[in-house]
Amino acid sequence: MIEAYLRANKMFVDKHEPETERVFSSYLELDLSEVEPCVSGPKRPHDRVPLKEMKSDWHACLDNEVGFKGYAVPKEQQGKVVKFDFHGRPAEIKHGSVVLAAICSSTNTSNPSVMIGAGLVAKKACELGLEVKPWVKTSLTPGSVVATEYLKHSGLQDYLNQQGFHVAAHGCATCVGNSGDLDGSVSAAITENDIVAAAVLSANRNFEGRVNPLTRANYLASPPLVVAYALAGTVDIGFEEEPIGVGKGGKEIFLRDIWPSNQEIDEVVESSVQTHLFKKVYDSIMERNPRWNQLPVPKEALYPWDDRSTYIRKPTYLEGMSMTPPGPPTVTEAYCLLNLGDSITTDHISYSGKIPEGTPAAKYLLEYGVEPKNFSSYGGRRGNNEVVMRGAFANMRIVNKLLNGEAGPWTIHVPTGEKLYVYDAAMKYKSEGHDMVIIAGSEYGSGSSRDSAAKGPMLLGVKSVIAKSFERIHRSNLVGMGIIPLCFQAGEDADSLGLTGRERYTIHLPTSTAEISPGQDVTVTTHDGRSFTCTLRLDTQLEVTYFNHGGILPYMVRNLAAQMK
Repeated sequence: MIEAYLRANKMFVDKHEPETERVFSSYLELDLSEVEPCVSGPKRPHDRVPLKEMKSDWHACLDNEVGFKGYAVPKEQQGKVVKFDFHGRPAEIKHGSVVLAAICSSTNTSNPSVMIGAGLVAKKACELGLEVKPWVKTSLTPGSVVATEYLKHSGLQDYLNQQGFHVAAHGCATCVGNSGDLDGSVSAAITENDIVAAAVLSANRNFEGRVNPLTRANYLASPPLVVAYALAGTVDIGFEEEPIGVGKGGKEIFLRDIWPSNQEIDEVVESSVQTHLFKKVYDSIMERNPRWNQLPVPKEALYPWDDRSTYIRKPTYLEGMSMTPPGPPTVTEAYCLLNLGDSITTDHISYSGKIPEGTPAAKYLLEYGVEPKNFSSYGGRRGNNEVVMRGAFANMRIVNKLLNGEAGPWTIHVPTGEKLYVYDAAMKYKSEGHDMVIIAGSEYGSGSSRDSAAKGPMLLGVKSVIAKSFERIHRSNLVGMGIIPLCFQAGEDADSLGLTGRERYTIHLPTSTAEISPGQDVTVTTHDGRSFTCTLRLDTQLEVTYFNHGGILPYMVRNLAAQMK
């Protein structure tokens, strides 16, 4: 079937058949001689930094104003060195010190060449007398058990272990904030001295607050470079000119001394990445996890919801739903829950990291008898809509203009001027009978596509997001949860319109779905007499239908019910 489909679309290439010239609508050219090593960061995955420019880029980040490429560290503070005691051993960190280094499952741990490359870097470092400082938290979480098997088979896992890169798990860990806490002494040194500490990881996301709340700089790198930066202990290094460290006999060791050649990597891949390892793992895959296999399986046809569970609870998305579509919602005199800037990611909207004590989610878990040590993460408890709701906008790095640039999971309850957690403010608005909207800049909802980033705001009571632009999938998810996505007109945004977020907003939608068309103009007015036009980002007629039903879930239920009649 696949071959027939590809042949029908002129996409199938058979080397035994005469080659035919294909005509494409556009062509891309890549000059392989221009490909160079790079990393990405310190706050976004698309901020690429050539490795040879890393040191200068880092110093520019220290100088720049606070933003995606800036920390605004005063010049006189940039060279500050903090000395501390690490379990009886003298230690020190400074701006740019690597405190977290992780080879993650995302994107490339099923690529044998880079995994073997990381192992060879560790091996050469061990042989030359280099070692990772003990206060650098290191881990290896392959995306495949086979990667563990061929690293063992090659003998390279022993060298990775010596450098601290033990296998901690298989699957997502550090890249979604599940690395666990840094050592207490390291945490104190960072927080008490306002150090911009760094994490280096072979993942695909590095948004603020995602990896660890204490690593304000997070760089994405290949597995071999993760090991190299862990050994160097800093991102403030030019690998061409500066040694990674001092090895046996006091000899300075450079990156080139421990970097394997393609031939070395190919030889180990050839000898160690073997078919029988894949067969061994996949033949026994159903027996490899006895704890999972020992879980009791309910006999019921429908899932028996447990009201005592703090991990999986029956969601409330369909509560009170009638079998008649409600039609377009009204948004009248709504308060602004948050006024946000550009590039607000799904990590800002639906935080996946550790649940800190004192937060609304922590208080909820304490009420159910969960001890702080077992709070786990927002991501781990995403099957509980009560945690999803309390985790919405819970990222410690989110900047809300209502707070005059202060970062954190708070907002202002406009009627009283109170500073509250976003969840508490939303519940206050709901109890008072008020609608809520969110104002944002461009690229709202960028990053990992995450349905909880639409579910959380919906559960809070948010009726609409008014932004300069949306990430494609997140916009669709908002529609799916019944939230109205509106875009400012070209050349306009909240700032140019003089909107502070302290106004009350009314969205003038037609009362009948028949009068709504994809992409139409919608007028928004404020309580103080201002008016502006937005584009309704319902992009297809099917999305208009979802909107009429209050979201995709009610639409699906009503459709199924109609089919069963």
